[in-house]
Amino acid sequence: MLGQNPKSNPQNIQKLHTKIKNMEQLTLPPASLATGSITLPGSKSISNRTLLLAALATGTTEIRDLLASDDTSRMLEALEALGVKLKNFAENAWRVTGCAGNFPNKKADLFLGNAGTAFRPLTAALAFSNGEYALSGVPRMHERPIGDLVDALRLAGAQIDYLGNDKFPPLKISPAKLDLTQPIKIRGDVSSQFLTALLMALPLAQQEATIEVVGELISKPYIEITLNLMEKFGVSVQREGWQRFTIAANSAYTSPKEIYVEGDASSASYFLAAGAVAGNVRVDGIGQHSIQGDVRFAEALSMMGSQISYGENHITANKAETLKAIDLDCNHIPDAAMTLAIIALFAQGTTILRNIASWRVKETDRIAAMATELRKVGAIVEEGADYIKITPPAALTPNAVIDTYDDHRMAMCFSLVSLGGVPVIINDPKCVNKTFPDYFNSFAQVVKP
Repeated sequence: MLGQNPKSNPQNIQKLHTKIKNMEQLTLPPASLATGSITLPGSKSISNRTLLLAALATGTTEIRDLLASDDTSRMLEALEALGVKLKNFAENAWRVTGCAGNFPNKKADLFLGNAGTAFRPLTAALAFSNGEYALSGVPRMHERPIGDLVDALRLAGAQIDYLGNDKFPPLKISPAKLDLTQPIKIRGDVSSQFLTALLMALPLAQQEATIEVVGELISKPYIEITLNLMEKFGVSVQREGWQRFTIAANSAYTSPKEIYVEGDASSASYFLAAGAVAGNVRVDGIGQHSIQGDVRFAEALSMMGSQISYGENHITANKAETLKAIDLDCNHIPDAAMTLAIIALFAQGTTILRNIASWRVKETDRIAAMATELRKVGAIVEEGADYIKITPPAALTPNAVIDTYDDHRMAMCFSLVSLGGVPVIINDPKCVNKTFPDYFNSFAQVVKP
């Protein structure tokens, strides 16, 4: 049974793991209790940023607690193809010998799957790497816009061509003709990954460079992660609010020798949500002072009525006497906000999640996908360009078949429906491999019939 603890019955968990690998569907049985603790996998955002910075740095970096997932595999494969020396010297630990800002291989074809945290930063870094590169991905990646990043890079002298549709991958990159005399303008309202990519790549130019953000910058906490990690690798960025960022001339990345990857705050949201809905769950690997913005998901749970407690490296969520609907601007927790859409099924009243336009350019159009699947379990849903409004049903629809759109977060979010005492069927459960390959086994540790 999925609800059994793997520590007490490892054979059943191994059977489940085998089933997930071989099944197109996974049926989660009705559950009524969530209790226990879970150790989080490493953060995807931190893992891929750290790998790239280590590759660009002078010196050798030992990265520990790196996320093992499809997305990090794509980054590792790309760095190896670019000539970076990599060694997996322990479980989830990699030794990266930096190339001092100069990739050894000046010609490469890189396949990056659907890994935005690899595709966008590598596009910018390779634009300043004086080589000939082709970057491609899965069909969905070729539907995810990259025109705003390419336009900004071209302002700096990058030579980038579209190999398919205008403004979308795949891309061809040729040596740049650098010109950083004018500020580089980048839209802030499409994806924070575009600004992250520029920030991480511009030290390679060895010239003073200024970035100006046009419009409101979304997902600011992800930029905080970028700036924090760049500083750990020796590059401090001067900024004026969220509108102007300056990288000094002759900036260069230097290895911090050793770095630990925090547990993934977005992944924490599923287990904290389980505790808030049905019991008491502690997540280890992340604390109140995490550099990840999605840690503030716990604040949203508290607003809904859950009791939250924090430690230096853990957070615990306790079942709310009554879960209350909220009306929340989710700009600060764009990924974890998806989990709030599921908790809305258990809350009294109508929940409104606002400022989530970035959902539409993720692994799938997450606003449309979330609305479609929530209706399958009985919710009344209204969707807009940048919001979703959810009114829970009197009773959840049992045996709903949930499409996951090759989107790991859809699969993980909708597993929580089973805590409403109804079975739920997850199509393509293997899509969780993108960031959390062991998710359903971990879910089984804390969710009980």
